[in-house]
Amino acid sequence: MLTAKRAGLSGTALKIIALVLMVLDHIHYFFEFTGLVPEWFSMVARLSAPLFLFCTVEGFAHTHDRKRYFLRIWAIATAMGTVEFFMMYAGVLRRGDGFYPLNAIMQNFVILCIIWQGIDWLRQRRFVRGALAAAAPILWPFCIVALLTLFPKIQDAPIGSTVLAWVITAPLPLWTSITDGGWSYLLGGIVLYALYSHRRLRLVVWAAVTFCFEFGTVYLQLHGTPDFALSQMFTTYYEWFSVFAVVLMALYNGQRGSGHKLLFYWFYPAHIYLLYAASCLVYTLTQ
Repeated sequence: MLTAKRAGLSGTALKIIALVLMVLDHIHYFFEFTGLVPEWFSMVARLSAPLFLFCTVEGFAHTHDRKRYFLRIWAIATAMGTVEFFMMYAGVLRRGDGFYPLNAIMQNFVILCIIWQGIDWLRQRRFVRGALAAAAPILWPFCIVALLTLFPKIQDAPIGSTVLAWVITAPLPLWTSITDGGWSYLLGGIVLYALYSHRRLRLVVWAAVTFCFEFGTVYLQLHGTPDFALSQMFTTYYEWFSVFAVVLMALYNGQRGSGHKLLFYWFYPAHIYLLYAASCLVYTLTQ
């Protein structure tokens, strides 16, 4: 049965926009050391991560197989987290200047999928299961602290500390130490899903939360420092530009589009490591 096209942007269109902006962002991220990549690459790319989040919310809400959907995200996040672990703790595959990528946006989605499922169970009045699912990712860092308090010798044991470090870096990430996204990003994801049935309200609340934390808290931390000027919020501390993604979110027409699941998820790690490898080559050739 054919479905009439609606005005606005489909899910696929949003994904493609997010991917293009993400590539610009990573070109700036990996090749900034050359001094040849303009800052605006990073500025316009602030919209990428929120669009990824929005599309993942929609994907989770509409998928027919949530377990498979979650496992796909978890597998990518775990693989990338493992690579990051070896770069971080073993120093392998680092660029000549010691740089290595800290791209871990998928770990946010691993945590959020569990919380979103918990929210749905709570809506279904399955209170115990829902509360456990929603609270588990939030309480996980405190469980690790408790474990290390009760068994402090783990940190002194080479094998034990290494395994634990890998576990909380890759398969079971801590929301307190994710190197990409972070707690404000997670809060935005909870807002977008918790208010899912209120389409306009959720965008307003998400934009307000994002602006408060990305602009408000940063400004409060910096405004009293010497030589700080408000103009720097538009030239240096521009992470808050992500709030403008709400315009594209509002244009979403509710249609899936052609999908491109593999493009959306597998392109993410593939292009990161290709760009990183290219940056390593450029760095080697220019030194």
